[in-house]
Amino acid sequence: AVDVARESADIVLLRRDLDVLRQGVIDGRRTFANTLKYISITTSANFGNMVSMALVTPLLPFLPLLPKQILLNNFLSDIPSITISSDNVDPEHLQVPQRWSVSEVQRFMIVFGLVSSVIDLMTFGALRWIFHADVATFQTVWFTISLLTELVVVLVLRTRRFSLRSRPGTVLLWTTAAMAAAALVLPFVPGLDMLFGFEAPSWQLVAFSVVLVLAYALATELTKRVFYSRRGGGPA
Repeated sequence: AVDVARESADIVLLRRDLDVLRQGVIDGRRTFANTLKYISITTSANFGNMVSMALVTPLLPFLPLLPKQILLNNFLSDIPSITISSDNVDPEHLQVPQRWSVSEVQRFMIVFGLVSSVIDLMTFGALRWIFHADVATFQTVWFTISLLTELVVVLVLRTRRFSLRSRPGTVLLWTTAAMAAAALVLPFVPGLDMLFGFEAPSWQLVAFSVVLVLAYALATELTKRVFYSRRGGGPA
C-alpha cells in the first residue's frame, strides 16, 4: 500500500491472508481470559487471607505468621501466578467475546475468599486444640497449608469446567508443582529454621496438611459448580 493508505488505515495486513484478523481476535480473547483469571483468583485469595487474619489474630497470643514468612509465602505463590498469562483457555471462552464486570469479580472474591477462610479457621482450630502445636510449629504448618491452598486454587479456579477436564498450561503446571514441593520441603531444610522461624513438623502434621488441602480443593470445586450454574455459565 502507498504511504497515505498506510497512515489512514486502522489495520495493515502484512500478507494476503484475512485469517490474521481472526487470529488476532482469538489472541485478544485469550489474553483477556487469562487476565481475568489472575485478577479474580488473586483478589479472592487476598480477601480470604485478610478475613482469616482479622478473625484469628485477636484470639491467639502470638502472630499466626511472622512477617518474613508472609513475604516468603507471597513470593513463592506469585511465581506460578505470573505464568497464568501463558495458560490454556477453554474453547468456549474463545467463541464469544467476554465482558469485564466489576460486580462479578466482587462476587467471585467474596464467595471463594470465604471458602478459603473456612479452611483457615479449621486449620487454626486443629493446630491449637487437637495437635496442641507450639508457636513455631503452628506458624510452620500454617505457612505450608496457606501456600499449598494458594497453589491448588489456581488450578481449580482457572477454568469453569471440572479442573481435571481442562489442561493447564505447561509452564503453569510445572511451576505450581515445583512450588508445592518447596512448600513441603522448606521446613525440613537445615538453616531455614533460624532464617524464617520454621520448625520441622511431625509426619502426622504433614499428612494433616495434605488432607486438608485436598479437602479445600474439593470444596472449591463444588462451590465453583454452584457459583457458575446459577449464572448460566456452568461447566461445558
